[in-house]
Parts: sequence; structure tokens; C-alpha cells
Amino acid sequence: MKTLLRYTVVTTVMGAIGLLLLDKVAMPFYVREGADRYLPDVTGMPFEEAKSTLELEGFEAKRGDIKYTSAYSAGTVIDQYPDAMRRVKPGRTVHLTIAERERMVEVPDLLGKSLRSGQLELSESGLKIDSLIAEFDAEVPVDVIRWQYPRSGDFLRRGSGLTVIISKGKPPDFYEVPNLFGLSLEKAENLLTKTGLSLGRVTYRQNEDLVPYTVLGQSIEAGTILDKPVLLDITVSILDLNDIRNQLSDTNKRE
Repeated sequence: MKTLLRYTVVTTVMGAIGLLLLDKVAMPFYVREGADRYLPDVTGMPFEEAKSTLELEGFEAKRGDIKYTSAYSAGTVIDQYPDAMRRVKPGRTVHLTIAERERMVEVPDLLGKSLRSGQLELSESGLKIDSLIAEFDAEVPVDVIRWQYPRSGDFLRRGSGLTVIISKGKPPDFYEVPNLFGLSLEKAENLLTKTGLSLGRVTYRQNEDLVPYTVLGQSIEAGTILDKPVLLDITVSILDLNDIRNQLSDTNKRE
């Protein structure tokens, strides 16, 4: 009798413990596991299609960040959070990153500005200096921008780079070709001497409208910067070419 009673009590206690575990542990775990669902992959879909796909699976879609890119069509989903194929509860909000076409920005005018100012202005526009070149320039101060490409007024994608040339100032040894046009032969030769250059070959051209021996042309364009002295050929006017021939003939006879 006592054995039967003990058995009944033990069985009752064990059954109660089993029901408690089933109610508090097993059933919630079972229900929770059964409720989670795999999150579908909606990247590469247009936003409206991705939204419909998620809603059919019991999730909510929300526009997230916008990323400017040319790799995807505008309005395409390029990322999602939580990640695809994760088990999440129904009703979970899925944040979608949407692609937008890259914005074009106008290239500012950098000429005559310091390198630092140019860099700051480009940064504010979403652009940058991609290639920086330094060249000697006797007329432009050191570190001042003297050339840019693309030119101001053009449009580039945000993040694009420009090629910029800045001045290194005057070269350590430079010779600037003077403008000799309209000067007399004597004055032209004196001016060349002052600038460290020398007179080269003189060519004569008949011209009755100008004073004889007026410079009509020069072999190197005025304003050209040279790194070493050279001979500069010029062309001068003369009333009659026979005068030159006679001078040459007399010189040959004396020799």
C-alpha cells in the first residue's frame, strides 16, 4: 500500500514537472522557432518590387540611405538590412539602400588662385585635383594655378579629378625674348644684348613704306622664356635690295 502511494506521488510530481517544462520552455521555443522566417534577397530589384516582395513575406520595407553611383539604375535596391537569408520575425522592418544617378557638378574657375584656395574650392564642389604639375613661369607667382583641365564651366561627376598646372615662379636662369618689331636694327641689337641674347642672321626685305633697317620679324616669338641664351634671327626692311648686293660686292673686293 505504501509502495503504491509512493509511486503515485512520484508519478504525479514528475508529470507536473514535465508539464511545467513543456509550458515554460518547450512550447515558447517551438512557437518562436516556427515564427522566424528567412528574409528574402531583394538587392538588384526596383524599390517598389522589393517592397512588394517583402510585404508578401510579412515584412515591412523602408527607404534607407541613398548612394550615388553609375553601377546601378536609379531607384534600384543595392543593399538591405538585416542581410538577406537571415531568420527574422515577421513584421520586421527592412531598411533598403537605394541607388541614385551620380550628380554632375560644375567645374569652378581656378586660374589665378593659390593651390590651397583651389583645393578648398574643389573640395566644396565635391571634386579634387587628380594630377598636379609644376612648371616655371616668369609671369605667375609661385604656387598659383596657371592652367586647369577640364575648364571652368564644364560638368563632371562628383568625386572626379582635375589636372592642374601651378607656377614654380621664375626659372633660376631664364631669358625672355623681347619684342623687336618696329625697332631699328641698332636698337634691336642693343635690346637683345640687355636681355642676354645675341643677334643672329639678318635677312633683308624690300619695303618702301618703312624707314630702312626697321625690324619686320624675328625668329622666336616675343615673350618666349628660354633656359639658355640663343642667337635670334631677324628680318629688316630696306628700300632697295641692290644696296645690300652692292655692299656685299664692295666688301668682297676689299677682301
